[in-house]
Amino acid sequence: MSRPTRQRLALTMGDPAGVGPELCLRALADAGVRQACLPILFGDLGVAREVGRRLDLPVPETVIDAQGLDALDPSAGAAMVDLASLPPGSVEPGTVQRACGAAAFRAIEAAIGAAMAGDVVGVVTAPINKEALHLAGVPHPGHTEIFTALTMARRSCMLLCDDAISCSFVTTHTAIAQVSGRLSVQRILDVIELTADALQRLRGRPARIGVCGLNPHAGEHGLFGDEEARAIEPAMAEARSRGIQVEGPFPPDAAFLPKLRERIDATVCMYHDQGHIPFKMLAFDSGVNITLGLPIVRTSVDHGTAFDIAWQGTASPSSLLAAIRCAVRLAP
Repeated sequence: MSRPTRQRLALTMGDPAGVGPELCLRALADAGVRQACLPILFGDLGVAREVGRRLDLPVPETVIDAQGLDALDPSAGAAMVDLASLPPGSVEPGTVQRACGAAAFRAIEAAIGAAMAGDVVGVVTAPINKEALHLAGVPHPGHTEIFTALTMARRSCMLLCDDAISCSFVTTHTAIAQVSGRLSVQRILDVIELTADALQRLRGRPARIGVCGLNPHAGEHGLFGDEEARAIEPAMAEARSRGIQVEGPFPPDAAFLPKLRERIDATVCMYHDQGHIPFKMLAFDSGVNITLGLPIVRTSVDHGTAFDIAWQGTASPSSLLAAIRCAVRLAP
């Protein structure tokens, strides 16, 4: 009996000076990953070989350029698209480097191009360093913004997803002082709708969505701010009129209590740390970051570059493996 063709899935190496290269090599060697898809690593072959040599990890034998995806043998265990972005031996693990930011961005661009062309069914990203991106002149602060811009998505948002807790975000890489001004009825409604649609696809039933207030006590009826009455509650009312099950706005300090999480599939958060703190407390090693609203599938780890342990062989691949499984599940 012939072996069924597996779907091709892109992995980006992330910042070469972080834990991304190690995590990607571990994922490419994982039997479960190879069974679920044909993983293709986008990044720098020289970095992969150096990390593989240091940590005794296998490097894919099949190496191609981005134009060689169509001819890739579907029976290959794994493959790598070598973008040759960095001179040999130039990466200093655990440090912020402009060249690494540029290499990470180039891998993301190439993987997005492959997904938009239909050469891969989705993109799974290893972590990048925002300071390195900035030094490289990349005009976007993070993955979510890069994918939104390069795919020309009309609307998008970040969803951190795990069986224990799921959070989506109205704002992400935004200064706290600017959050209030970026809360609009339409933006909050967009995030509620995107979250409800994604959770229904992942859970196989209508989603139950919770919404956080912005202010202490969710504003206490206007005593501590008007964002709830001005933007959050009208967005929730419109979502309900469209058939979405939505509750709140919940006071942020009580929004993630265990009994509330039992009846809520995902919580819409107003800013980055409002959701990231409880999520990483409960799901740091198993959570998945999904960008919603894109014309392609994109998932990622829920952690950073971990420069302090880069290239040392101690980083856990659990979140990356979960991101790969999630991408395969979401793939068309």
